[in-house]
Amino acid sequence: MDDVCFYLKSGEILALLGENGAGKSTLMKVLSGVYARDGGVIRVFGRELGDLTPKSARELGIAIIHQELNMCSHLTVAENIFLGRERVQGGLLQQKEMNREAKRILERLNMNIEPTTVVGDLAVSKQQMVEIAKAISTDAKILIMDEPTSALTSKEINHLFEIIRKLKSEGCGIVYISHRLEELKYIVDRVTIMRDGRYINSMNFSDTTMDEIIASMVGREIKEKYPRIVCPRGEKIFEVKNLNAGRMVRNINLSLHTGEIVGIAGLMGAGRTETTRAVFGVDPKETGEIILDGTKVRINCPMDAIKAGIVLVPEDRKRDGLCVNLSVHENIALPNLDMLCNRIGITDRKKEKAITRQAIRNLSIRLPNAEVDAKNLSGGNQQKVVVAKWLARNSRVVIFDEPTRGIDVASKVEIYNLMNELKQQGVGVLFVSSEMSEIMGISDRILVMCDGKITGELSIEEATQDAILKYATRFDSKVDKKEIA
Repeated sequence: MDDVCFYLKSGEILALLGENGAGKSTLMKVLSGVYARDGGVIRVFGRELGDLTPKSARELGIAIIHQELNMCSHLTVAENIFLGRERVQGGLLQQKEMNREAKRILERLNMNIEPTTVVGDLAVSKQQMVEIAKAISTDAKILIMDEPTSALTSKEINHLFEIIRKLKSEGCGIVYISHRLEELKYIVDRVTIMRDGRYINSMNFSDTTMDEIIASMVGREIKEKYPRIVCPRGEKIFEVKNLNAGRMVRNINLSLHTGEIVGIAGLMGAGRTETTRAVFGVDPKETGEIILDGTKVRINCPMDAIKAGIVLVPEDRKRDGLCVNLSVHENIALPNLDMLCNRIGITDRKKEKAITRQAIRNLSIRLPNAEVDAKNLSGGNQQKVVVAKWLARNSRVVIFDEPTRGIDVASKVEIYNLMNELKQQGVGVLFVSSEMSEIMGISDRILVMCDGKITGELSIEEATQDAILKYATRFDSKVDKKEIA
């Protein structure tokens, strides 16, 4: 950050916007006491303060919901909500009292979550809601939300917006960071924009347009939000037949042809991610065949898939896609060691640096150097590193699971352009997304899932939101209970 100016009023919702690496999360971590400032003045309710700590920020009424979930997965919901503020009497932890209070907070927010549930057993969307409950439980006067909707369903997002409006009416000032710009019109009063670590401008949301906001964020006009390249549909290169893997992957049949991007749509819990994991060999299959270029391939683990030419950009980049404590160049090299090592296992450092440089250049990854740890990058640049490690391989099929979650509009376009390039090169592209506009904007053909099954297929000419939702809610096609048993 460089000479940043920022202010927030009580009882307002301020959208803090900018590309990945613009400094938004860094600024919020300074204001919440996670990072120390190098210079400048911080005032809270008119009082000038020195460097904050997480404890002093919390005592001032500042709460933050971080972009990457920071839950203790082995503890219960109640224990996470009261972490650092445990109820203790006579040296004993008052577990029942914490459970009762957590239940009251969850009920106030209309969250159907049991306080005694272990957080690690919850879906990511439920964990996100627990993070929100934890922040609100401190009676915060300043609430910072960094990508709070990235893992939520449409219904959960609407519920969150109701909570935000309620907090606003109670005088809470809310900083809302999101790359889902279409959300802003429902809740935001004012917009502040950062770029390259600097303050750019602020304006009332009602006085500007989305095109003006995007131009301020990226420093140029984005002419096409969903760039589409039309290619002739070629031969079938990839096929999944009668795939079954647990309750959420039931009798999946799909195919990919050269010259097309196939999108997989569906509501949260439809089985989309589970399908990609089963294909890639992360989860065990019960039955099914995977055919690549006309030949049946045996995939029992991810290494089998990688060697066959099938790769996955996973939904949870931090947990499944990166070694966050390793450098960027090590993350890119790690799955490619079979290409970089000679017969006796010595790595060709020159080749390693070359593929790293090329991947960074191709995806415009913003970083000081390739030796920086992946954990120190913004969410969007972390996602680019996950994609970059597969670019060095001549993969035949690339599966993208929510590849644009939590990244800015310009980076999204770069990911779309990459998918288009792969399509032009004859690579099969399978694309999972929860954003319906994205699915319709990029895909050439759309498969819709509900309750672990593919319930419909649409050409891009046939695809409408209504048509997709119709197939996404075909609960009459769900697996019979006897079949599950």
